Amino acid sequence: MMSLFLAAVAAALPASSVNYSDEANWLCLPGRADACAVPLRTTELGPNGYGATIPRPGGKSPDVDCFIVYPTVSRDSGLNSDLVPGDGEEKAAVQTQFARFAQACRLYAPIYRSMTVGAVGVAATGGDVTQPAMLAYADVRKAWAEYLARYNKGRPFILLGHSQGSLMLQQLLAKDIEGRPEAKRMKLAIIPGFNVLVPQGRAVGGTFKSTPICTRTGQTGCVMSWVSFRERNVPPVGALFGYADKAGMTVACTNPAAPGARDWVPLESYWYARSNLPVPGGPIAWSSEGAPPTPYLRTEGLVSAKCVNDGPRGYLSIRTNADPADKRTDRVGGEVGAFGFFLPGWGMHLADVNAAQGNLVRAVEGLNSPKAAAPLQSRTAAPAPR
Repeated sequence: MMSLFLAAVAAALPASSVNYSDEANWLCLPGRADACAVPLRTTELGPNGYGATIPRPGGKSPDVDCFIVYPTVSRDSGLNSDLVPGDGEEKAAVQTQFARFAQACRLYAPIYRSMTVGAVGVAATGGDVTQPAMLAYADVRKAWAEYLARYNKGRPFILLGHSQGSLMLQQLLAKDIEGRPEAKRMKLAIIPGFNVLVPQGRAVGGTFKSTPICTRTGQTGCVMSWVSFRERNVPPVGALFGYADKAGMTVACTNPAAPGARDWVPLESYWYARSNLPVPGGPIAWSSEGAPPTPYLRTEGLVSAKCVNDGPRGYLSIRTNADPADKRTDRVGGEVGAFGFFLPGWGMHLADVNAAQGNLVRAVEGLNSPKAAAPLQSRTAAPAPR
């Protein structure tokens, strides 16, 4: 019955390609009032409670481009989304995960016929989603070609994605960038939330033939990849994320705050404080002072991260630096809830980007020339992890 269903869906998939010369098929483009140009009203949250509201930084146009592919968020019927981005789906994902990078790079985010939440369910029950995945990738590949031909103009670029978006960018890097002239212009590929495989003990090989995993701060031409799991919750054998399915391989882990670090490092985080997604332990009380004054909160050192590689396992361990004596929360979320429980093989998938978003934005900013980089707000010193 499942195979018949999938065959029917595959037969119904639209064969026509998307016209990416039409700007309506881009969710974000530089200089446009779109999903990446939202205010992102944000408040500092520290040990003493809520602090200043952070203005969105301005400044000169960045030197670097970011080509963005968003994650699985569509609840459209069928296994592929349509080309109409939803306010609580594609638009929300881009705003929460990627719009803040506008201060550091020019944002290009194509709308693509992504695999839907329904497709994830089919795959989880053993169904074949090859055809929907191929359709999604065909769109991303065509958008990339249009970006190179029309928009790039020889500038350095960054690949930026999460989850399904990271899978699409893995394919793009391996099939359409490695070995080509534009590979020399790739500053970083920041692609968390989907396994990148490397031989155990090495930084090159596996998913990519020649592109290394980033192993030091300031390194360019490399891949930053990780999958997040809460401390003391290791990926189980056969987990979707964090467990390599090929002999001799492990899952690559780059600490987003300090590539190459193997110990705990405090993170600069940006949280969407009005999320209604389930969290272990129930809804988060962000501060004893009451409800957050803005949709987003910035914390520094509330959580720390440590890369772990142990045989086939590779993941970013996330620790909350709880202090009952201060005013801020002792808990953060990130697990994926479904059917009344949290999926053990997914870890803290929903926090992959936001737990280290400030660190990532600053890493991208550092790739601009000094005259082009926009100033960031002042920061408090990060407390040492406990």
